[in-house]
Amino acid sequence: MGRRREPVAPPVAPWVRTRLRAAPGAAAALALLVALTACLAGAYPRAVDRYEDAGLRRALRQARPEHTTVRLSAPQPDLGLPPGRRAAALRPAALERQYTKVLGTIGEPLAVDRAQSAYGVAGTVTPAVPDPWLPRPTGLPARVSLTAQSGLAAHARVRTGRLPRAARPVDATTPEVEAAVTAATAESLRIEVGAVIHVPAPGRRPLAVRVTGILVPRDPDGAYWSTVPLLRTPSLVTLPTPGPDPDRYWLGALLLAPEAAPALLGTGTDPARYWHLAPDPRALRAHDLDRLRPAVAALESGPALQRARAVTDQGADVDTDLDEALAAFSRLRSGIAPLVAVAAAGTATVVAVVLLMTGGLAADRRRAELALLRARGASLTGLAGRLLAETAVVAVPAGALGLAVALLAVPAGRVAPAVAAALAATLTACAALPLRAALAHRTVRLTAPREDIASVRPSRRRTVAELTLLVLAAGAVAGLRRRGTTGDQLVALAPVLVGVIAALLLLRLHPLLLRRLSGPAGRLRGAVGHLALARAGRTRASAVLPLLALLTALTTAAFGGSVLAGVAAARDRAAVLAVGADARADASAPLPAAARARARAVPGVRAVTPVAVSHQARPADGQDEVPLLGVEPRGYARLTAHTALGAFPSDRLAAVRSRPLPALASPSVAAAYGTRRPFPVRLADGSAVTVRIVLVRDRTPAVPGADFLVVDRAGLPAPAARPTALLLTGDRVDAGALRHAVGTSATVRVRAEERARYADSPLQSGAEHVYTAAVATGAGFAVLALLLSLVRAAPERAALLARLRTMGLTRAESRRLLILESLPQAVLAAAGGALTGWSAITLLSPGIDLTAIALPTAASPAPTAGLRPDTWSLALPALAVLTAAVGVAALQAWWTGRRGSVTELRAGDGR
Repeated sequence: MGRRREPVAPPVAPWVRTRLRAAPGAAAALALLVALTACLAGAYPRAVDRYEDAGLRRALRQARPEHTTVRLSAPQPDLGLPPGRRAAALRPAALERQYTKVLGTIGEPLAVDRAQSAYGVAGTVTPAVPDPWLPRPTGLPARVSLTAQSGLAAHARVRTGRLPRAARPVDATTPEVEAAVTAATAESLRIEVGAVIHVPAPGRRPLAVRVTGILVPRDPDGAYWSTVPLLRTPSLVTLPTPGPDPDRYWLGALLLAPEAAPALLGTGTDPARYWHLAPDPRALRAHDLDRLRPAVAALESGPALQRARAVTDQGADVDTDLDEALAAFSRLRSGIAPLVAVAAAGTATVVAVVLLMTGGLAADRRRAELALLRARGASLTGLAGRLLAETAVVAVPAGALGLAVALLAVPAGRVAPAVAAALAATLTACAALPLRAALAHRTVRLTAPREDIASVRPSRRRTVAELTLLVLAAGAVAGLRRRGTTGDQLVALAPVLVGVIAALLLLRLHPLLLRRLSGPAGRLRGAVGHLALARAGRTRASAVLPLLALLTALTTAAFGGSVLAGVAAARDRAAVLAVGADARADASAPLPAAARARARAVPGVRAVTPVAVSHQARPADGQDEVPLLGVEPRGYARLTAHTALGAFPSDRLAAVRSRPLPALASPSVAAAYGTRRPFPVRLADGSAVTVRIVLVRDRTPAVPGADFLVVDRAGLPAPAARPTALLLTGDRVDAGALRHAVGTSATVRVRAEERARYADSPLQSGAEHVYTAAVATGAGFAVLALLLSLVRAAPERAALLARLRTMGLTRAESRRLLILESLPQAVLAAAGGALTGWSAITLLSPGIDLTAIALPTAASPAPTAGLRPDTWSLALPALAVLTAAVGVAALQAWWTGRRGSVTELRAGDGR
């Protein structure tokens, strides 16, 4: 008998492959969306790291190496030791061994730039040298600092002569050593190759230091030369002696060979050993700041200092201002980071909503299919797993591709946060469809339930969730108003939570408002208006996501636009306060008579206001000096109105013969000398004028200080009335041409250049760029959410128009119907977004200070930069939403009109 054949199971097509082949367009769109989202999510933390690291490097450069270098120093060896051991302790071999061990004591994450670090021996006392050929500005002899530092050959280029060396072992009794000087020292102290400088030594003949070479530093701004600036540049020291001509003397450095360091033991310079550890800005990271500051503190007075003393000398000590530079950077970073976090939180919310809407759109498109699978016995877990696998096959490779693009586009920064952000975006995209399907098909139904808000009362769970969000939003707003932007992460979500609450509130009020409008609309001629309002009022419950995305994006855009507008306004105001005009030229002496005409001819200049500034004016013959400004009342009044700095009516300041000069004064000057009685003002040349204060203003353009007197210069003596400053008004003043016009004797400042200086910090400009990109991304995804909501309703609208056209609806009425149907939600979102943005800004502005992101860390004449609602930031996003909604509705009506009604009315079409 033949073998019995086993039954063969029918082939089963793989689920994932079948679904991808059935809807390739939807899979490609999902892949594109996930790739874009993962790219943006991965790029954000790396962009933040990049500008923060650049800001840290900038802060360390501005602090200068003399403040940031860690200076470890130890006194000379014990005087009780044998001379040989004392000399050996100062030789390069011993110092190099200790330097290597000191490097091992530096804790992470403090990185040392070994190329700019050095060690050696230097005298702590700078003796006066008796050589008469050295310059003596006031008769005092020059002084020198003896230094034997390692690595001289690698950090200097020999211009004349050769490097110093020690032909034989040197000790405290050596009578002569060789040294080199930098070109700046040689020029100032008139030192030439072959010159001998005699350094006094107690109990013996002076130590002869022969100069063998003149050096040019290869990197004069590096830590090797700048930790002790005296090594490269001599100093003309002024003694605090009374009189107009104080005593001064020259102080320069003589660079000995490292092997000649023991010779300092025989002088009175009190030599000390040192190890200079220059931090490497390229290896320092802003995200390590919380560990970097304790590491520096441990070096100054902690375990690291004890380890350094164990390998060098028990009397060793550390001196550095690196901790102060890091603290200043940390304060600036702490003021900027929360503002960026607000934009990031808003954008992340909008992106998450769009990803959830994408899953919801796919679940609605396949509602009949999924319901059939559930009715035929598919478990909820199995169904969700199949959908997850189907989505993951598309989303995971797309997310990986987006992450790779982000890593290539932003090469600097940490990888782990970028991977985590991209992974979160990818997982959200993967989970959106399974979760939405599981929620919609958790029970098996034969018919789909109605989801109209007008007919379904909100559940208790939704009410509890909304109340919870309301409490969180109220707590975040209260915390931000009370603590500012230094609170926890909940504070960064305050604008987002305000937008969420507004969206939920508008969703509850939306049907009620439309129902009130549908009654009057029904009495109008035609059925289009009534039908559009009736359909708009029967909004699905799923409309919460697009409205949430729109309101959150509009709130974030309004908040971000107001932040950027406030930053720009603060910089403009600071520049005006610093310059006093669009441009100015100041001189210590009266300007030439033709300077005003030449300045007026400069391109971009509209008006020139001359000002005679006398800084040595003494009111009431007292000892206090107050700047006296002689101006032309009409021109100066126009300038004050243009700059909004103490505007005044010009006729109040015009001089009248045989009467005291009317004066405009600051509040402090008015309080000191009164406004009722005239008082004399003694000028620098000995002449005097009598003035009477008639106007009081807080500021004036000509001087930035809080004390001033402004009078009509026609009433001043001729010498005091000659202008020393020109204040210019105009657009795009040519700074180069202005400098050429007024000559080298005047200092020129332009408001545009001053404003640009406020924005040149990498930390501030980088944060501003990231903030702008985040707001733009949120706005783009909000428009995408609006498009997705319209696409979701497109099949139903197309079928409705087809049915109505069979009943006589014209194409014009079709366009009007779709536009009117989409307008209520768009108007609601636009008006609600603008109102919510204004409310969020008004509520949160007391706790937000924009000074950190707007102005540099140095003292600025501008007041605190606060957050104020910006009209354009509120109006433009709302108008964009309305335009997009109307445009898409009109496009859909036009496209539907081109297609025939038969396709839309086919029996069995899933609509």
